[in-house]
Amino acid sequence: MLVPIRWLKSYTDMDVSLEVFCERIVMSGSNIETVEVFGEEIEGVVVGKILKIEPHPNADRLLVAQVDVGAGEPIQICTGAMNIFEGAFVPVALDGSRVPGPLHGKEKVEGGEIIQAGELRGLASNGMMCNCTELGFSDKVVPIKNRDGIWILDGEFVPGTDIIQALELDEAVVDFEITPNRPDCLSMIGMARETAAVFGTALRYPQTACSKVSPEQTADHIRVTVNNQDLCRRFTGRVVKDIRIGQSPWWLQHRLISAGMRPINTIVDVTNYVMLEYGQPIHAYDLRHIRGGEIRVDTAAEGETFTTLDGQERNLTTDMLMIRDAEGPIGIAGVMGGLDSEIRDDTSIIFVEAANFSSDSVRATSKKLGLRTEASSRFEKGLDPNLAAQACDRVCYLIEMLEAGTVLSGAVDIYPEPAAQKTHEIRISRMSHMLGVDLTGEQIEGYLNALEMKTERLEDRIRVMPPTVRMDLVEEVDYVEEVARMYGYDRLPMTLPRSHVESVRTANQMIRETAKNTLMGLGVNEIQTYSFVSPKTVDKIGLSPEDPARRFVTLLNPLGEDTSVMRTMLLPNMLEVLSRNMARSIEGMRAYELGNTFWVSDDAEAQLPVEKDALCAALYGEQDSFFTLKGILTELLSVLGIEGLDFVAETGNAAYHPGRCANIVYQGTVIGIMGQIHPTIADAFDLTQTVYAADLFFHELYNRVDLEKKYTPLPKYPAMKRDFAMVVEEHVQVGDLEREIKAHAGDLLEAVKLFDIYRGNQVPKGSKSVAFSLTYRAKDRTLKEAEVSEINTRVLVALKEAHHAVLREM
Repeated sequence: MLVPIRWLKSYTDMDVSLEVFCERIVMSGSNIETVEVFGEEIEGVVVGKILKIEPHPNADRLLVAQVDVGAGEPIQICTGAMNIFEGAFVPVALDGSRVPGPLHGKEKVEGGEIIQAGELRGLASNGMMCNCTELGFSDKVVPIKNRDGIWILDGEFVPGTDIIQALELDEAVVDFEITPNRPDCLSMIGMARETAAVFGTALRYPQTACSKVSPEQTADHIRVTVNNQDLCRRFTGRVVKDIRIGQSPWWLQHRLISAGMRPINTIVDVTNYVMLEYGQPIHAYDLRHIRGGEIRVDTAAEGETFTTLDGQERNLTTDMLMIRDAEGPIGIAGVMGGLDSEIRDDTSIIFVEAANFSSDSVRATSKKLGLRTEASSRFEKGLDPNLAAQACDRVCYLIEMLEAGTVLSGAVDIYPEPAAQKTHEIRISRMSHMLGVDLTGEQIEGYLNALEMKTERLEDRIRVMPPTVRMDLVEEVDYVEEVARMYGYDRLPMTLPRSHVESVRTANQMIRETAKNTLMGLGVNEIQTYSFVSPKTVDKIGLSPEDPARRFVTLLNPLGEDTSVMRTMLLPNMLEVLSRNMARSIEGMRAYELGNTFWVSDDAEAQLPVEKDALCAALYGEQDSFFTLKGILTELLSVLGIEGLDFVAETGNAAYHPGRCANIVYQGTVIGIMGQIHPTIADAFDLTQTVYAADLFFHELYNRVDLEKKYTPLPKYPAMKRDFAMVVEEHVQVGDLEREIKAHAGDLLEAVKLFDIYRGNQVPKGSKSVAFSLTYRAKDRTLKEAEVSEINTRVLVALKEAHHAVLREM
């Protein structure tokens, strides 16, 4: 919010330096982004009056002007501007003067440009007549009539008067950052209210009452109906006739320019001025083009289009609130008016609209159309409906004051549910306790009264009635903040609150931390990715249309299509991370992510999705394989107290290679899946190396994890090992062989370790050799060779019967 200080002072008697103002206002809670003092780079520029103009004798496109600059004799200036005329007042940069620039055809120079006398095509030119941009005005705010050529000044001036003094250009403009909870400060009056409270001065409200109202009634020219009162809380307006379109006076133009807006014409300037003044958007319609003398507030029709003031045709949807006449739309409520009913040079009668539209409705419409305006940015934050009538009356007052029209009697005002006066009670003791300062009830009331809040003393409490524009005040702590602001944040003692609360980690937090520490110790790096993804990314995984993981939780207002749904799995994000690393020539990587996934609830009445923790781990590189990942997972789950895993072959998961994929089973429950990423999926993610990945359903582990460490004594008796290799058919899974061994080896079996898989000329075609090392140990005695051999023989027989395994000579 750009706040010109001279304009601000018109509402309050604040009389301090700019430095003091900024310091005090910041200490009251307002945030200043920048401060700019206009005119600091202007030196030696005066008002000149053109006395005579002649063609340049040596150039067809140049003029020679004699200009009175208050120096006795006029000076001669050569120019290429064709908009000058005799008798015009113009800014003149004298010999040796300085202007901000940029000069025509040049880049802007820091510190400004020095103007020197010289010759132009053989004739002396003793200065320069300036345009607006050469004096530092941005192209975005230069009035249309002054965009080309020399700046022709309106009014009468004394030649030789310093241009800064003549036009009051020495304006300081403070750019405030207005937080979304303070829409009342998106206005000059709102900032004046803050200023008056901080400096203890009175606040002067602008005049709104017209003195020469026509007896003719507004209601005789327009009828208004509101069909969506939930989206339009208030609609007010007045008719002004005998409109005279022209240029606004300089004081009005200057204030608009300083606040970052371009002057257009009297009527448009007044509506923009009042919007900046009150924070209430205003729109003026050419009443001649409101068909049927009727305005209706209603939503758009199916498939309807509308051309806005900027000349763009917009496609409307049925949830967009529109301003309509008897035949169609004339404005997008709270966003922008229509081209057909805009103010023109020949406009003779207007309807001034000031309404209060739903912030949610305006925000949604603005976003869908990709159209954000000064009006929509204010409506989006929520406005006090009581501002509408005040702002409408202020517009009419200014039109009358500028003699730009005649205001009709009466007004349209549809306001079925006026905003109620809020009241809150605050505790004096609580206020002092929270601020760490002993404040009396009188002090607290004084600070609140300065902010135009009415108060009533109730023994140890204060009843507060804030102005309706302060919609951000909803509970006691909000008033504590207001008192703190007025007291001054810099005066509050730096006292830390006492606290005896000890943080305690939940069981699930401890499980997650243990898992992360274990994986880190195993050389696996943690990654973190967004919780929202693109459906197209999930498509790459190859899920079937019926897969529950395709039932996405969809975001209402996504940042874009790439982040439009909440993730149901971590694998797509993991593969994208690995792909980026491969693209950057990272030769090997081990990574995991432990985070939430989001599932649509089966409960139709549930308002929130079901969150499930998941862990995804993946790796690639020359030294890593399926068994590397299996070892990492086995160790991780062992640390979590989950022993005795089964790895059961899985061929139905489209993301994994059908011959190199296994479900991870614990006590009959599938707790995850692991394997090699399917080549088709790898191609879809541009994976140039073989990737092994695993998904653990971490939410299934919480009730199964046992973090209590169990200590066992060192074994007293020696172990005996037996190694053997079995030749089996290719389709036989190693996991099935391990389960068969454990089932028949009995309690003396301490460990089973796979140490080799061989395929080659030494085994029959279509077969493979699988070698195991079995460790036997008894807790109470030394094992004998005979009993170990008996167990081993039993195991070999079982393997032969179950899987046709044949012992291979080692």
